[in-house]
Amino acid sequence: LAGISFFDAVCRNLIGIGGHMLPGDIDANAASAVLASLRPESSISARHTIGLLDPITEGDIVRPVDDGLPENLEAVIARYGNRWFKIKLSGAIDADLDRLTRIATVLDRLPDYQVTVDGNEQFAAAEQLGALLAQIEAMPRLARLRAAIAFIEQPFSRAITMETPLGGLAAQLPFLIDESDDGDGAFARARGLGYTGVSSKTCKGIYRSLLKAIRIRTATVPGPFLSGEDLTCQAGLAVQQDLALVSLLGLSHVERNGHHYVAGMQGAPEAEKTRFAEAHPGLYERGPDGPRLSIRDGRIAIGSLGAVGYASGALPDFEAMEPLS
Repeated sequence: LAGISFFDAVCRNLIGIGGHMLPGDIDANAASAVLASLRPESSISARHTIGLLDPITEGDIVRPVDDGLPENLEAVIARYGNRWFKIKLSGAIDADLDRLTRIATVLDRLPDYQVTVDGNEQFAAAEQLGALLAQIEAMPRLARLRAAIAFIEQPFSRAITMETPLGGLAAQLPFLIDESDDGDGAFARARGLGYTGVSSKTCKGIYRSLLKAIRIRTATVPGPFLSGEDLTCQAGLAVQQDLALVSLLGLSHVERNGHHYVAGMQGAPEAEKTRFAEAHPGLYERGPDGPRLSIRDGRIAIGSLGAVGYASGALPDFEAMEPLS
């Protein structure tokens, strides 16, 4: 309606953050000042998730997909040049140590890398996680990987997270809540337990992410941080809008794995695929199923997301959509 980009709309606060919608702990003038200071980048690092069942090397592949895309960690690095990774843990200490060692063997070939570790709600108590961290510290083969950990994502289940203080663990590494971020006051409660990080997810609403960023940038105590986590954002508006949001929030990397689970713009009409590819030539590369997210040297080019509207540049073919039952 205003003929401007999402970035400009947020910076000018045309999105309406203020008044009765602001929680009591956020000052309206401070919020506007933070929004006015936000500046998007032209690219962002893609943080590749290494799932519990994901093959590490070619020899780990049991049932090849043979679609021309990477099917193991070594191939992912060779194809995309990633330097940021997210490693999932199972909570079974021996199995986790074995898998971490195998992952480290691959990552340690890189001149530099950084990782986040996702506890994935798999740990029953702080002592269990503490035992794993102690063994990681004691293993020379994991020294580089341990030094590369930026933070640990929610290790405990939603049922116990808000009742489980991190204790001494919080002094070893930064910790982030994700699944337990179920309301506006969740992060404040988690801070009291030792957590310093919280995730941005478009599926939880852009206002939630913006309010978190305002709180973090106006915090009087150093340490709180925001991280971009994925929930299978696929090619098209979903991935574009999430990338625009996390870039504007000042994040330098984002978990980005949706393109591994959805083949391009699967299901969209050919004309729609063409419109998106032409509107964002740096963001996508052409594939047999349509535009695929392009990752080069571990980064995603997002300069084209400054188009008029919410990082669109093109729109879905609404007439071709089928109504949900």
